[in-house]
Amino acid sequence: MAKAARAAAAWKVYRDVSKPGTPGLMARVRAIPRLIGAVINGRYEGMTKGKLALMGLGVAYLISPIDVLPDFLPVIGVADDFGVFLWLLGSLLGESGRYVDHERTIVRGVVDAPAVE
Repeated sequence: MAKAARAAAAWKVYRDVSKPGTPGLMARVRAIPRLIGAVINGRYEGMTKGKLALMGLGVAYLISPIDVLPDFLPVIGVADDFGVFLWLLGSLLGESGRYVDHERTIVRGVVDAPAVE
């Protein structure tokens, strides 16, 4: 069951990134630092600071030597890390894609705005 959920999450990430008209993979990756700064400074309301904190905890969990399920346990020791990695990847790419769309909307709004006289 968990294997199917991870495969579905990976497929969703691929489908979202490769959909025509959506930001590509590199645009999303380059937007991640801007997204983090905008969320921290309160300039982007599309993502909460709580979700950003959860993502930070996910990164800390992945790089930490302390593990809920030790890696020496066959298969399941790595499965929890892989699950956190897939969640983090999907969340970051999804949120950064929405942020790139948000930036494009703001730029279009500024460009398309009527001139003030």
